[in-house]
Amino acid sequence: MRAGRLLPVLLLGTALAGPAVAAADIVDGSYGNKEGCQYAATGDSSGADFFFLLNKEGVTTAASYCEFKGEAKQVGGATVVPAECHEEGYEETTPHELTLTPENGGYTISFPDGTRWGPIMRCEK
Repeated sequence: MRAGRLLPVLLLGTALAGPAVAAADIVDGSYGNKEGCQYAATGDSSGADFFFLLNKEGVTTAASYCEFKGEAKQVGGATVVPAECHEEGYEETTPHELTLTPENGGYTISFPDGTRWGPIMRCEK
């Protein structure tokens, strides 16, 4: 492909990928199950085995934390955001691209391996 034709193809690909947004601008509040929302409000864990909290920093569960890193991009109706995930009991973090899909006033969080969390609903203030 000639260089003169490459630029329009690159620009089209960039336009189709959707705009990039800062990770902190993805989520407009706290979303979670009962225990996750309690943690958002108080900073104290209930000790529950099933605990989900989604906020502008990342996703927290009873056994893991995924911190949003870098720029997110809109893909269709969802937002894809890079994250560094840390599992309880492990020192290292694992990079993932999480997909946040709006669903019934909340979000479903999807991982590349097919794992899905949610829908996680907005916490009451």
